[in-house]
Amino acid sequence: MSLTVSLAQSEVKTDGQFAYNIPSSAYLHIPFCRRRCFYCDFPVSVVGDTYGGRNPRKNSDDSGTIQEYVAALCQEISITAGFCQSLRTVFFGGGTPSLLSVSQLGRILETLDRKFGIAAEAEISMEIDPGTFSLEQLQGYKAAGVNRVSLGVQAFQDELLRVCGRSHRVADIYEAVDLVQKAEIANFSLDLISGLPHQSLEQWQLSLSAAVAIAPAHLSCYDLVVEPVTAFGRYFQSGIEPLPADETAAQMYRLAQQILTEAGYEHYEISNYARPGYQCRHNRVYWENRPYYGFGMGAASYLQGVRLTRSRTRKDYYQWVEDLISAKVAESPMNSNDVLLETVMLGLRLTEGLSVDAIAQKFGENTLDRIWSCLQPYFRQGWVEITGTDGLLLDLGNSQKLPQFGNLRLSDPEGFLFSNTILATLFSKLGEDK
Repeated sequence: MSLTVSLAQSEVKTDGQFAYNIPSSAYLHIPFCRRRCFYCDFPVSVVGDTYGGRNPRKNSDDSGTIQEYVAALCQEISITAGFCQSLRTVFFGGGTPSLLSVSQLGRILETLDRKFGIAAEAEISMEIDPGTFSLEQLQGYKAAGVNRVSLGVQAFQDELLRVCGRSHRVADIYEAVDLVQKAEIANFSLDLISGLPHQSLEQWQLSLSAAVAIAPAHLSCYDLVVEPVTAFGRYFQSGIEPLPADETAAQMYRLAQQILTEAGYEHYEISNYARPGYQCRHNRVYWENRPYYGFGMGAASYLQGVRLTRSRTRKDYYQWVEDLISAKVAESPMNSNDVLLETVMLGLRLTEGLSVDAIAQKFGENTLDRIWSCLQPYFRQGWVEITGTDGLLLDLGNSQKLPQFGNLRLSDPEGFLFSNTILATLFSKLGEDK
């Protein structure tokens, strides 16, 4: 039985011997980057071209900076209270995890295995960037247990990569894909970004076509979000040149949905597409609002109703680990309304949406009625759909009452495209009723 089931099913249901209310996933944040991309607001530490990659000036095993971080990360893992039976997904995100040496990655995985256990069939994912790894390195990651990689491509035009502040070029993308294929890692994903400065609809179409030609198992297509603390946030405003107009950005989203679904990819989440059987099991843990461990600088965990985010700088993170050792870390349980808002927000990102029955059971019939009263105008507009237990669309006819079965979901692509509008209405209404 696959892990890829809906939140719609109850958190207390099991996948084999694994209970849905017990964490079986772990996220590891590796913050190091050669440079900070102009759109990035993630917690990262810039190390320049010194460490990792095909032509490093210094091996990362000799880097005191990275070694110190790996030691602190493993220490955090070791002293964390463990109450899972075995990890079924592990995700190395960043930053640029491919700046880790094979031995550093192996040390982290060995620490996780000693503490929690890693299931034999676990999905172990790693974000990697073109130009930051060799074939030998990739083979070493695979031997250590990595069986899924996500390649940060972003665009297939050198001029757009320069605009983004990326350290790689298009030639590096194809070389990286060649290395992934030589390492025989079939489960690999490409990341693309739409709505970039100076990006045209034609360039976006060419990037999508290039990605399809490579034929990865998975594709993530993110619309640029201009965060105020980034270089882009200082230079640009959304919808104002040189950023594409809002309607052009919307057309980019529709174009991605059309090209990728016609190429055989399932649009299973707002920004994600997969070949059958290749949905990202780890990310579904987030979207289904299930518990998970988070380790490292800036990482968040969600355990026993408590969401805990670590410090965003290395110095503060090291102090946070010291405080954890001496039990000084404060935890704040989420209230029921926060859980409801996250459940709705995350669940509506998925193609299958939210189970009517599960929402009613977990939050009550009155809460379900409040949600439906917010969504009815969007249902009439065609942005919200109701499906039966067989997954087929339901026609309510003249009835305004929500069936007590099936799922509420956003339509593809229009409902997904206007999800922010729909969620803002829901959050406003549910917040008022808090």
